[in-house]
Amino acid sequence: MMKDKQVMDADWMVFHPNPRKPSFTPPKGAVDAHCHVFGPAHDFPYAAKRKYTPCDAGKEQLFSLRDHLGFSRNVIVQASCHGRNNDALIDALETAGDLARGVTVVGPDVTDEELHKMDTAGVRGVRFNFVKRLVDATPKHVFLDIAARVKKLGWHIVVYFEAADLHDLIPFLKQLPTVVVVDHMGRPDVSKPPTHESFQAFITLLSENDNFWTKVTCPERLTLAGPPYDDVIPFARTLVDLFPTRVLWGTDWPHPNMKSHMPDDGILVDVIPRIATSKEKQQALLVDNPMRLYWP
Repeated sequence: MMKDKQVMDADWMVFHPNPRKPSFTPPKGAVDAHCHVFGPAHDFPYAAKRKYTPCDAGKEQLFSLRDHLGFSRNVIVQASCHGRNNDALIDALETAGDLARGVTVVGPDVTDEELHKMDTAGVRGVRFNFVKRLVDATPKHVFLDIAARVKKLGWHIVVYFEAADLHDLIPFLKQLPTVVVVDHMGRPDVSKPPTHESFQAFITLLSENDNFWTKVTCPERLTLAGPPYDDVIPFARTLVDLFPTRVLWGTDWPHPNMKSHMPDDGILVDVIPRIATSKEKQQALLVDNPMRLYWP
């Protein structure tokens, strides 16, 4: 739907204004490996064909949250409300310097010069979004062409889809020639146990393809029970236990398209020791894995 005013949607939930200080202290050098910047719209207007208009949530607020939560670095993912205009992302990366890396969204018309400029700014991946309510469909060959181009830069691919679409996507996903990072555990249906065939299919994908990673993120987005997200914990813990060197964690701040509740980011951080149950697993999840992928 076309939107011609840079005005926040009436039903948009604004990020938590005063998140608590977490009880859990992240290890030194910890990375928030999935977060966003929105605008501010007067500097970085939202895309004309966006599906939603969020609140402004700029780089200063993101970096302040990083420090408050006890993290050292961010991986900033291009938000769909900005479409393929990555100016807000690049501005945040240039401000942060070596303390941030980025994941971009590009189209088939992106030039090699533009890709190299993004690489210089700190972009290390490109995102392919298959969530139908957020983006329009893109032919798979377009994604494969982009994947082949960014592989030359040493970038990886981030994919976002919902569990119901995994089966149809698997043949395409296996064609991707780089490391593939799946957002939010492939959005499992937490009303079913981790032993259910749908989540087991996701586990099989990671087991059979060692270039596949996953983010054990967004309990607030997946939960049916609400905080403290007891229904999501078993899914994330299973993945951390099975694939300790191929998991990432992030806040998803400022939590786009939340409808049930707006999470306290301090509470989200306190989920970490419940899913990564030893110091070794926490070190891998928060430091070693993201540093290997984004700061090699």
